Amino acid sequence: RMFHDDELEESEKFYVGQPRVLLLIYALYNTLVARSEMVCYFVIILNHMISASMITLVLPILIFLWAMLSVPRPSKRFWMTAIVYTEVAIVIKYFFQFGFFPWNKYVDYTKDKPYHPPNIIGIEKKEGYVHYDLVQLLALFFHRSILKCHGLWDEDEKGDSSSNKDDTDDELSLTGGRRDSSASLKSVNLAASVESIHVHFPEQQTAIRRKSSSSVSQLSHRSSFSSHRSKRGKPCLLFSTSYSVVESHCGLCFFRTLQVYVPIRQFFYNLIHPDYSAVTDVYVLMFLADTVDFIIIVFGFWAFGKHSAAADITSSLSEDQVPEAFLVMVLIQFGTMVVDRALYLKKTVMGKVIFQVILVFGIHFWMFFILPGVTERKFSQNTVAQLWYFVKCVYFGLSAYQIRCGYPTRVLGNFLTKSYNYVNLFLFQGFRLVPFLTELRAVMDWVWTDTTLSLSSWICVEDIYAHIFILKCWRESEKRYPQPRGQKKKKVVKYGMGGMIIVLLICIVWFPLLFMSLIKSVAGITNKPLDVSITITLGGYQPIFTMSAQQSQLKDLNQTGFNAFLGSYRGNTAALQFLEGYGKEDITLADLEGNSNSLWTISPPSREKMIQGLLDFSAEFTVVLSWSIQRTLETVYPYYIKAPSDSLAKPIKQLLTGVYCRWENITVSLVKNVSEEGVREWWVLNQLGKRYKTSEESLELFIFSDKVSPPSLGFLAGYGIMGLYASVVLVIGKFVREFFSGISHSIMFEELPNVDRILKLCTDIFLVRETGELELEEDLYAKLIFLYRSPETMIKWTREKT
Repeated sequence: RMFHDDELEESEKFYVGQPRVLLLIYALYNTLVARSEMVCYFVIILNHMISASMITLVLPILIFLWAMLSVPRPSKRFWMTAIVYTEVAIVIKYFFQFGFFPWNKYVDYTKDKPYHPPNIIGIEKKEGYVHYDLVQLLALFFHRSILKCHGLWDEDEKGDSSSNKDDTDDELSLTGGRRDSSASLKSVNLAASVESIHVHFPEQQTAIRRKSSSSVSQLSHRSSFSSHRSKRGKPCLLFSTSYSVVESHCGLCFFRTLQVYVPIRQFFYNLIHPDYSAVTDVYVLMFLADTVDFIIIVFGFWAFGKHSAAADITSSLSEDQVPEAFLVMVLIQFGTMVVDRALYLKKTVMGKVIFQVILVFGIHFWMFFILPGVTERKFSQNTVAQLWYFVKCVYFGLSAYQIRCGYPTRVLGNFLTKSYNYVNLFLFQGFRLVPFLTELRAVMDWVWTDTTLSLSSWICVEDIYAHIFILKCWRESEKRYPQPRGQKKKKVVKYGMGGMIIVLLICIVWFPLLFMSLIKSVAGITNKPLDVSITITLGGYQPIFTMSAQQSQLKDLNQTGFNAFLGSYRGNTAALQFLEGYGKEDITLADLEGNSNSLWTISPPSREKMIQGLLDFSAEFTVVLSWSIQRTLETVYPYYIKAPSDSLAKPIKQLLTGVYCRWENITVSLVKNVSEEGVREWWVLNQLGKRYKTSEESLELFIFSDKVSPPSLGFLAGYGIMGLYASVVLVIGKFVREFFSGISHSIMFEELPNVDRILKLCTDIFLVRETGELELEEDLYAKLIFLYRSPETMIKWTREKT
């Protein structure tokens, strides 16, 4: 060994011999120390998610637009800004907790109002108002101690002192006895600009060259090279000024504006035009973050809309309704993914920086100022929105890392095709199964990539590359798990793969029948009738008999009676087959009285005419027997009823439950009228809680009618089990049939022993396209097409290497 120390060796043995729990604690602490800045970022974002105020909004924006964009790490100025800002925020929150402020007298009334000014600013009175701020301050001081321990805290100041020695002529020289009054200008440092800035004032002209320092422009580590740029001939910032003009208000305002503007401009200029670039590619991770946000929107779209009446997207889509909140959020999320893909393909860092700035300000403004007003609740009470924002913060961090490192110079193929194994194979095939995703990606790549190929030729190359990649994965798997010559397949493979396919095909074929049968027999519930009515009518005249059975007149069968009922049909096969689907709880016995429950009212002429019809034995006289069955209605009178596209109207449970229950009470009274014609009686119903008050007895009912599809599209609905068969069995069966048929026509393209040369040819096409060799791209594409047109050449190219 080149170096040996007994104490170090003993120390290493000591730590290795510690318990696993203690080693885990050591590892977690070392991870915490190594990523202490990420801990600070996480705590700051978490504090803002919980507080959701203007006070906590500043630091997250500075993280994504300053700290994470700094190379190689955030400067001391940022961390001091974060520490001082957190301390000031704690003091401000503490000051406004006193009860003599007017808004602190009605805390219980205003605490849930999203647009209450103290809630927006973050100075409302509440319990634990400063807990997360203290944790944030603790994390910042912990990171500060780590930087001091490694000598990185005063690194920028050392760079400043060294540059001061080289540029002693850059100090601001002021004349006159009023030097103290303008001492604040003495230490002002403006970063070197890209182009010379000359400011001419009408008084005494004294050319003063400002020095290039990293004390103000230290937002980026690259600015430490600014002094060297000036020595290589870079333009410097020149000011021609006089003391009397600087003292003026206009000159001072202009000077302060430049003091803020120039470093920011130089920071982003250095970011877009770096001296060095450690290129990286985190587009896959950004895409995954956007995909997770997309899934959150799909399953939690109600959290971004007006109210949260619907529980999930399936309940809304089942009623043929597309919520506006869901549509807007999906379109915005999908649009940002398309723009991000375009910037990635064009490799434009400037566009990515502009997009990052727009997204950071836009997302924060929308999430913390617009969304609370739309949802009528505070952001801190919206769990789904908080989760969406946290994932978006991960996306912002990845985007900042991509900007800081720069885009890769070459984008070759799909990220799933980097290796040839089963995982990449199945993930790539799953990617191609997503509807329109492969086509959309191919078209976007063609639009935003320099190429001489037409769209059809581009898609042809993509299809050949995908096909060859799949074959390459299978060939690599055959090499890793070789099959000896003349040996039969193992039972594990046959019963594992073949058995799974058999079960899958059987389930697909019989799924509709199983679904329609089990959904009622297993998951179905008994819905017993509440009222059974019988009406008998002679020849279309007034009914001669009406009777209803309710409550005690509707009886259930016990097990003995049910068995006796089944025994009476023992010899009837058709009847027993029908009764197989029912149990004793599904049968109700209605006991109707023989006396009609209403008087027979018929006019004398109709009575005479009916008698004549009955006496005429040669003519037909119809007897109509009608019945009606009423089933479950939970309460007496539902105030709101929904009329869906089908014929079944039902109460709206969302409006009839909870605090604002609108199941209304009704009064039933019997009115008796005595006149010369006799005594007449009738029943009168009146609703008590009516929205539109009327003096007379009446009933109110709100009907919500769903929109229906136009008649021209009605053929798409209402097919029942046949439609289920057509959509499931026939469609999937078509794809399965295509998999098993037409194999002979694809043998010359499928049975390729070695596809390395073809795969390399496709990769070469991608490579020359990225390097701008467009003529060579045309030649290689023509070679690829010729290869697929010539079977003999294909055989030579796909032979095994010897």
